[in-house]
Amino acid sequence: MTRFAGQLALVTGASRGIGAAIAEALAAEGAHVVLTARDVKALEAVEERIFAAGGAATIAPVDLGEGDGISRLATALAGRWAALDILVHSAAILPQLTPVTDIDQTAFSKALTTNTLAAQALIGAFDPLLRRSADPRFVYLTTSVATAPRPYWGAYAASKAAGEVLVDCYAQEVRNISKVRVAIVDPGATRTAMRAKAYPGEDPNTVKLPQVVADSVVSLLGEQFASPHRLRVNQPR
Repeated sequence: MTRFAGQLALVTGASRGIGAAIAEALAAEGAHVVLTARDVKALEAVEERIFAAGGAATIAPVDLGEGDGISRLATALAGRWAALDILVHSAAILPQLTPVTDIDQTAFSKALTTNTLAAQALIGAFDPLLRRSADPRFVYLTTSVATAPRPYWGAYAASKAAGEVLVDCYAQEVRNISKVRVAIVDPGATRTAMRAKAYPGEDPNTVKLPQVVADSVVSLLGEQFASPHRLRVNQPR
Protein backbone atom coordinates (compact mmCIF):
# COMPACT_ATOMS: atom_id res chain seq x y z
CA MET A 1 0.00 0.00 0.00
CA THR A 2 1.27 3.51 -0.80
CA ARG A 3 -1.19 5.97 0.72
CA PHE A 4 1.63 8.44 1.32
CA ALA A 5 3.69 7.95 -1.84
CA GLY A 6 5.60 11.10 -2.70
CA GLN A 7 5.05 12.61 0.76
CA LEU A 8 7.66 13.67 3.30
CA ALA A 9 7.21 12.87 6.99
CA LEU A 10 9.28 13.91 10.00
CA VAL A 11 9.04 11.82 13.18
CA THR A 12 10.69 12.83 16.45
CA GLY A 13 11.58 10.15 18.98
CA ALA A 14 11.99 7.81 16.02
CA SER A 15 14.80 5.73 17.50
CA ARG A 16 12.57 3.33 19.42
CA GLY A 17 9.11 2.57 20.76
CA ILE A 18 6.08 4.33 19.35
CA GLY A 19 8.10 6.83 17.31
CA ALA A 20 10.03 4.08 15.53
CA ALA A 21 6.83 2.12 14.88
CA ILE A 22 5.10 5.18 13.38
CA ALA A 23 8.13 5.93 11.21
CA GLU A 24 8.25 2.38 9.88
CA ALA A 25 4.50 2.32 9.26
CA LEU A 26 4.64 5.60 7.32
CA ALA A 27 7.57 4.33 5.25
CA ALA A 28 5.66 1.13 4.50
CA GLU A 29 2.90 3.34 3.07
CA GLY A 30 5.27 5.11 0.72
CA ALA A 31 6.37 8.18 2.66
CA HIS A 32 10.00 9.27 2.80
CA VAL A 33 10.55 9.50 6.55
CA VAL A 34 13.06 11.75 8.28
CA LEU A 35 14.01 10.02 11.52
CA THR A 36 15.15 12.23 14.37
CA ALA A 37 16.28 11.43 17.91
CA ARG A 38 19.51 11.60 19.93
CA ASP A 39 20.66 7.98 19.61
CA VAL A 40 22.44 7.67 16.26
CA LYS A 41 22.91 3.89 16.38
CA ALA A 42 19.26 3.32 17.23
CA LEU A 43 18.20 5.62 14.38
CA GLU A 44 20.44 3.70 11.99
CA ALA A 45 18.79 0.44 13.07
CA VAL A 46 15.33 1.86 12.29
CA GLU A 47 16.59 3.21 8.96
CA GLU A 48 17.98 -0.23 8.06
CA ARG A 49 14.65 -1.90 8.83
CA ILE A 50 12.87 0.63 6.62
CA PHE A 51 15.35 0.04 3.77
CA ALA A 52 15.02 -3.73 4.17
CA ALA A 53 11.25 -3.42 3.81
CA GLY A 54 11.63 -1.39 0.63
CA GLY A 55 10.99 2.03 2.15
CA ALA A 56 12.88 5.32 2.15
CA ALA A 57 14.26 7.17 5.15
CA THR A 58 16.86 9.70 6.20
CA ILE A 59 18.32 9.97 9.69
CA ALA A 60 18.78 13.40 11.25
CA PRO A 61 20.18 13.08 14.79
CA VAL A 62 18.99 16.02 16.87
CA ASP A 63 18.79 16.73 20.59
CA LEU A 64 15.50 18.60 20.94
CA GLY A 65 16.92 20.23 24.05
CA GLU A 66 19.63 22.01 22.09
CA GLY A 67 19.01 25.70 21.57
CA ASP A 68 19.15 25.74 17.76
CA GLY A 69 18.83 22.04 16.95
CA ILE A 70 15.27 22.27 15.65
CA SER A 71 15.85 25.40 13.58
CA ARG A 72 18.94 23.81 11.99
CA LEU A 73 16.89 20.73 11.15
CA ALA A 74 14.18 22.87 9.54
CA THR A 75 16.76 24.71 7.47
CA ALA A 76 18.28 21.41 6.32
CA LEU A 77 14.93 19.96 5.28
CA ALA A 78 13.88 23.15 3.49
CA GLY A 79 17.12 23.03 1.53
CA ARG A 80 16.38 19.53 0.26
CA TRP A 81 12.58 19.25 0.02
CA ALA A 82 9.92 21.65 -1.21
CA ALA A 83 7.38 20.83 1.51
CA LEU A 84 6.74 18.80 4.66
CA ASP A 85 3.52 16.80 4.59
CA ILE A 86 3.51 15.11 8.01
CA LEU A 87 5.15 16.02 11.33
CA VAL A 88 4.76 13.63 14.27
CA HIS A 89 6.11 14.78 17.63
CA SER A 90 6.53 11.48 19.46
CA ALA A 91 9.64 12.28 21.53
CA ALA A 92 8.98 12.63 25.25
CA ILE A 93 10.79 12.55 28.58
CA LEU A 94 9.32 10.96 31.70
CA PRO A 95 10.86 12.42 34.85
CA GLN A 96 10.91 10.42 38.05
CA LEU A 97 7.48 9.86 39.56
CA THR A 98 7.47 11.79 42.81
CA PRO A 99 5.28 14.05 44.98
CA VAL A 100 5.02 17.60 43.71
CA THR A 101 6.87 18.75 46.82
CA ASP A 102 9.90 16.66 45.81
CA ILE A 103 10.07 17.34 42.05
CA ASP A 104 13.64 17.71 40.89
CA GLN A 105 13.85 21.03 39.07
CA THR A 106 16.55 19.88 36.65
CA ALA A 107 14.57 16.79 35.59
CA PHE A 108 11.38 18.84 35.37
CA SER A 109 13.12 21.37 33.15
CA LYS A 110 14.28 18.60 30.78
CA ALA A 111 10.73 17.25 30.55
CA LEU A 112 9.32 20.70 29.84
CA THR A 113 11.95 21.26 27.16
CA THR A 114 11.12 18.09 25.22
CA ASN A 115 7.41 17.73 25.96
CA THR A 116 6.41 21.41 25.74
CA LEU A 117 9.05 23.80 24.44
CA ALA A 118 10.12 21.48 21.63
CA ALA A 119 6.51 21.23 20.47
CA GLN A 120 6.36 25.01 20.09
CA ALA A 121 9.81 25.11 18.48
CA LEU A 122 8.80 22.45 15.96
CA ILE A 123 5.64 24.35 15.09
CA GLY A 124 7.51 27.63 14.76
CA ALA A 125 10.29 26.17 12.63
CA PHE A 126 8.25 23.87 10.40
CA ASP A 127 4.98 25.76 9.92
CA PRO A 128 6.30 27.47 6.74
CA LEU A 129 7.35 24.11 5.26
CA LEU A 130 4.06 22.47 6.27
CA ARG A 131 2.08 25.23 4.57
CA ARG A 132 3.79 24.40 1.28
CA SER A 133 2.18 20.94 1.35
CA ALA A 134 -1.13 20.18 -0.32
CA ASP A 135 -2.23 18.26 2.79
CA PRO A 136 -0.13 19.17 5.85
CA ARG A 137 -0.70 17.32 9.13
CA PHE A 138 0.81 17.72 12.60
CA VAL A 139 0.46 15.01 15.28
CA TYR A 140 1.31 15.47 18.95
CA LEU A 141 1.49 12.38 21.15
CA THR A 142 0.18 12.99 24.65
CA THR A 143 -0.88 11.06 27.76
CA SER A 144 -4.08 10.55 29.73
CA VAL A 145 -2.56 12.16 32.84
CA ALA A 146 -2.42 15.48 30.99
CA THR A 147 -6.19 15.78 31.36
CA ALA A 148 -6.76 13.36 34.27
CA PRO A 149 -3.92 14.11 36.74
CA ARG A 150 -2.81 11.44 39.21
CA PRO A 151 -0.65 11.55 42.33
CA TYR A 152 3.12 11.48 41.70
CA TRP A 153 2.73 12.18 37.98
CA GLY A 154 2.75 15.96 38.39
CA ALA A 155 5.95 16.81 36.48
CA TYR A 156 5.15 14.65 33.44
CA ALA A 157 1.45 15.53 33.45
CA ALA A 158 2.12 19.26 33.65
CA SER A 159 4.64 19.18 30.80
CA LYS A 160 2.32 17.22 28.51
CA ALA A 161 -0.74 19.28 29.47
CA ALA A 162 1.13 22.46 28.53
CA GLY A 163 2.16 20.85 25.25
CA GLU A 164 -1.46 19.91 24.51
CA VAL A 165 -2.64 23.47 25.09
CA LEU A 166 0.02 24.91 22.78
CA VAL A 167 -0.80 22.43 20.03
CA ASP A 168 -4.55 22.95 20.39
CA CYS A 169 -4.11 26.72 20.21
CA TYR A 170 -1.99 26.33 17.07
CA ALA A 171 -4.67 24.15 15.48
CA GLN A 172 -7.32 26.79 16.09
CA GLU A 173 -5.07 29.61 14.92
CA VAL A 174 -4.36 28.04 11.52
CA ARG A 175 -7.60 26.16 10.95
CA ASN A 176 -9.25 28.87 8.82
CA ILE A 177 -6.17 30.37 7.19
CA SER A 178 -4.20 27.31 6.06
CA LYS A 179 -4.55 23.65 5.16
CA VAL A 180 -2.64 22.49 8.26
CA ARG A 181 -4.60 19.94 10.28
CA VAL A 182 -3.66 18.95 13.82
CA ALA A 183 -4.29 15.79 15.85
CA ILE A 184 -3.54 15.15 19.52
CA VAL A 185 -3.15 11.42 20.09
CA ASP A 186 -3.13 9.58 23.41
CA PRO A 187 -1.53 6.18 22.69
CA GLY A 188 -2.75 4.68 25.97
CA ALA A 189 -0.91 1.83 27.70
CA THR A 190 1.78 0.65 25.28
CA ARG A 191 4.75 -1.71 25.57
CA THR A 192 7.63 0.80 25.63
CA ALA A 193 10.73 1.48 27.71
CA MET A 194 8.98 4.55 29.16
CA ARG A 195 6.02 2.42 30.24
CA ALA A 196 8.36 -0.12 31.87
CA LYS A 197 10.07 2.70 33.77
CA ALA A 198 6.74 3.95 35.11
CA TYR A 199 5.33 0.47 35.87
CA PRO A 200 8.32 -1.78 36.65
CA GLY A 201 6.16 -4.59 38.01
CA GLU A 202 3.78 -4.75 35.08
CA ASP A 203 3.67 -7.77 32.77
CA PRO A 204 4.53 -6.22 29.36
CA ASN A 205 2.41 -8.83 27.63
CA THR A 206 -0.70 -7.22 29.13
CA VAL A 207 -0.30 -3.99 27.12
CA LYS A 208 -0.40 -3.40 23.38
CA LEU A 209 2.60 -3.21 21.08
CA PRO A 210 3.76 0.12 19.58
CA GLN A 211 2.69 -1.15 16.17
CA VAL A 212 -0.94 -0.94 17.28
CA VAL A 213 -0.53 2.77 17.97
CA ALA A 214 1.36 3.24 14.72
CA ASP A 215 -1.43 1.61 12.73
CA SER A 216 -4.00 3.93 14.35
CA VAL A 217 -1.91 7.03 13.70
CA VAL A 218 -1.24 6.10 10.07
CA SER A 219 -4.91 5.34 9.53
CA LEU A 220 -5.84 8.74 10.98
CA LEU A 221 -3.27 10.51 8.79
CA GLY A 222 -4.92 8.98 5.75
CA GLU A 223 -8.30 10.47 6.68
CA GLN A 224 -9.69 13.99 6.25
CA PHE A 225 -10.09 14.52 10.00
CA ALA A 226 -11.34 17.81 11.42
CA SER A 227 -8.74 19.93 13.20
CA PRO A 228 -8.03 19.88 16.08
CA HIS A 229 -8.76 16.17 16.39
CA ARG A 230 -8.30 14.06 19.51
CA LEU A 231 -7.75 10.30 19.44
CA ARG A 232 -7.14 7.73 22.17
CA VAL A 233 -5.79 4.38 21.03
CA ASN A 234 -7.45 1.60 22.98
CA GLN A 235 -6.13 -1.83 23.83
CA PRO A 236 -7.15 -4.29 21.07
CA ARG A 237 -9.40 -7.12 22.16
